[in-house]
Amino acid sequence: MILATYVHGGETTAGVVDDGMVHSLDCTMAELLAAGLPAALEAGARAVEAVGVPISDVCLLAPLQPSTIRDFVTFEEHVEGVRRSVDGEVGVVDAWYEAPRFYFTNPYTVHGTGDTVRPPEACVDLDFELEVAAVVGRSGSSVSVDDAGGHIFGYTILNDWSARDIQRREMQVSLGPAKGKDFANTLGPWIVTADEFDAYRTEDGFFEVGCSVEVNGEEIGRDSLANMGWTFDSMLAYASRDSWVHPGDVLGSGTVGNGGCLAELWGRRGERSPEPLAFGDVVTMTVDGIGSITNTVGRPRSTPRVPPARRPDREQNRARTSHV
Repeated sequence: MILATYVHGGETTAGVVDDGMVHSLDCTMAELLAAGLPAALEAGARAVEAVGVPISDVCLLAPLQPSTIRDFVTFEEHVEGVRRSVDGEVGVVDAWYEAPRFYFTNPYTVHGTGDTVRPPEACVDLDFELEVAAVVGRSGSSVSVDDAGGHIFGYTILNDWSARDIQRREMQVSLGPAKGKDFANTLGPWIVTADEFDAYRTEDGFFEVGCSVEVNGEEIGRDSLANMGWTFDSMLAYASRDSWVHPGDVLGSGTVGNGGCLAELWGRRGERSPEPLAFGDVVTMTVDGIGSITNTVGRPRSTPRVPPARRPDREQNRARTSHV
């Protein structure tokens, strides 16, 4: 089943997309996620029996407002290329193979398909990142890999927009990424429920699903989800270890290889080719079994200046400390 969040007639609601029509569920996606996948499927089956509206007559929004976004890095080819581009180092560190690493990114800067995305004012190396994300539909803590599939509600496309020049500077502090990442991400165009997406699952738990990205109509990268280093079930189990996952949490697959982002290609080629994204560029990502999302790069946003750190006077600091 395909579940979307959309605006029609001034009202925002969740609905079922079926055969080019959208059928209202008269609730929010958050309410569907809280009810769980079985209840959502029952509600969706009832909704498609009612009259819908053509999908061309509605405005699709991001399918959900995530509670949290954990973005993993599960494609070895991506790690190798981007490490060379960002750090100047060759190869993949051994620590990557130990566990599905992730970072938390910003749930408050989510865009939907069709939106214009504005990069940071200081950014000169704007990049896209093609990913697929699992949406959590059931709470759990320290979930086993065998049980993790029952906690996944569905899947959507994720573009983890990246300001590579800002990321490169801030990660010299061995912290982050932060402002090189948190200005924008895109989710959409909808959520394909786990029962439907499972048709692409292989015997070893991966998904044989093609993923591609175009800039201004030219294909830049193409890969398969089957090349992930870990399954989504393993990712959810690891995310929940000594912690919790809850309905509305999003788990990004990490960027696919073979041109899933520009930085990977820059690292392999030793030059910024293709060029970084610029104003007016149109980025389209397509994932088999889900659909496509498209965003246009807008003008950089203007933000207030934050001063650099003051240079400490160590002698003065020691003297001050001695009197405390």
